Amino acid sequence: MIEALQYGFIQRSLFAGLILGLTAPLIGSFLVIRRYSLMADSLAHVSLLGVALGLLLEVNPLAAALITALIAAWAIESMVEKRLGEADNILAIFLWGGLAGAAVVISLAGGFQASLFSYLFGDISGVQPEEVWIIALLGGLIVLVFLAFNKKFFALAVDPELARASGINGAFYNRLLVLMAAVTVALAARILGVLLIGALMVIPFSAARNWGRGFGFSLGLALVISVISVLTGLMISYQFNLAPGGAIVLCALFFYGISSLAAKT
Repeated sequence: MIEALQYGFIQRSLFAGLILGLTAPLIGSFLVIRRYSLMADSLAHVSLLGVALGLLLEVNPLAAALITALIAAWAIESMVEKRLGEADNILAIFLWGGLAGAAVVISLAGGFQASLFSYLFGDISGVQPEEVWIIALLGGLIVLVFLAFNKKFFALAVDPELARASGINGAFYNRLLVLMAAVTVALAARILGVLLIGALMVIPFSAARNWGRGFGFSLGLALVISVISVLTGLMISYQFNLAPGGAIVLCALFFYGISSLAAKT
């Protein structure tokens, strides 16, 4: 693997993967606490619709995925806030609606294109230099927002009524969180694929929580698990010519299995 670092696409893969490995658990941790784990998958399927529209209209698929994910995130949070239905039902509606819309757009495009397949399961080795810059910029922005407002996100996730009573604008920060989730999902579409990004947002933090030592410890451990999973998955995929996204998620699942077994002992 060391000798492979001389290749530009390997360097881009590692850099983009590490950014995602750091940002995904940051957002996923709050989604798990809020019991919003399905949010990642719902936004991922909507992002697939955006990718399909981008390919059909011959515009940047990443930009199209980002726009559709942001719109969906805002709509979901607005519907939940206005109590237009149960949160799980609303998320499921957007999940299947996004998938159905993508299927229709794909058929309009004349079939299942190879380029779309890469967004389903990821193509981290195909990340272009300009995409790396976009991923780095938006990923850095997510980290800065997290550092600035993580206490408010945590308060709303644990006890929303108490948080609002203490003066925290719940509507604003909840929307900000889901918009950050939308950005993370859209960025990951190219790296992990829309069918796998939810796993990296949820599994590392879920694995870390099995140790039961508080939010701070769990989040820190989740970041370690996520980064190790990315690095190990990329190394395995390079050595054995496997799908990088799948290898990364399987590594994360390995850590979840270990933590689950350890929690029972």
